[in-house]
Amino acid sequence: MSISAEDEPDEPSEQFVEMDDTGRYGRYSDLLGSGSSKKVYRGFDLVEGVEIAWNQIDVDYDKPETLERPYSEVRYLRDIHHENIIRLYSYWTDEKNHKFNFITEICTSGSLRDFRAKHRNVSIRALKKWSLQILRGLDYLHNHNPCIIHRDLNCSNIFINGNTGEVMIGDFGLATAMSNELSVHTTMVGTPEFMAPEQFNECYTEGIDIYSFGFCVLEMVTREIPYSECDNLPRIFKRVTNGVKPKSLQRVEPEIQKFIEKCIAPYKDRPTASELLEDPFFQGIDGDDNDD
Repeated sequence: MSISAEDEPDEPSEQFVEMDDTGRYGRYSDLLGSGSSKKVYRGFDLVEGVEIAWNQIDVDYDKPETLERPYSEVRYLRDIHHENIIRLYSYWTDEKNHKFNFITEICTSGSLRDFRAKHRNVSIRALKKWSLQILRGLDYLHNHNPCIIHRDLNCSNIFINGNTGEVMIGDFGLATAMSNELSVHTTMVGTPEFMAPEQFNECYTEGIDIYSFGFCVLEMVTREIPYSECDNLPRIFKRVTNGVKPKSLQRVEPEIQKFIEKCIAPYKDRPTASELLEDPFFQGIDGDDNDD
């Protein structure tokens, strides 16, 4: 049966609202997530025929400081190649519309926080598999040359493909690099509930990511953000700097509690990502799911 032009739809079922200058990437209106100055939309790669994440940041090109965070994010993502870290495909400036755009791979199920809130009944085995993948990503970052510190690791910045269980670290807007193993950083940035005591004191190394990772595990298990019993930043600061642990930690089973406490130990006693990958906590767990 032949089909005439009259039989074809006048317009495709879904229209791009924007395209990059090369004509390769198109942006849909679907908003996947947003922050104070950043929005992430669903997009499409016409060359590869796959969906992508179109990241768009509001910037003032007359104020160079507004470009620091987006340039920082793409600078690190450009040099990172690991299966548990979001991949960067392209980036460009749009001075006319005061935007900075960059294209990354898309995780179909969004953030781990949202995914965990949607799926309440998850086995400890599955949680360990997610944790193992996060840790592999951190191990790569911390052994990268130079060492890369994420500085804002939490379950809203970790993403998952729900159909495969593949987990990836994203949002490198606050990341920084250490020039050598003796370097320390002296800038307080991050999400307070996930910040290590030394991060509040503005003198830290990559160990702060391990502390944050421990609280990511806690959130995955409890579906509760650490220190939710505190209603303001000063209270969180006081508890963290005085070594008071979040109440939710007392509600997890002993094996998990012991592992989390290793991660949030004082920085001199805190294990590295490489050491945690060998921890008995992950015995019998393989992130590739080939171990039944």
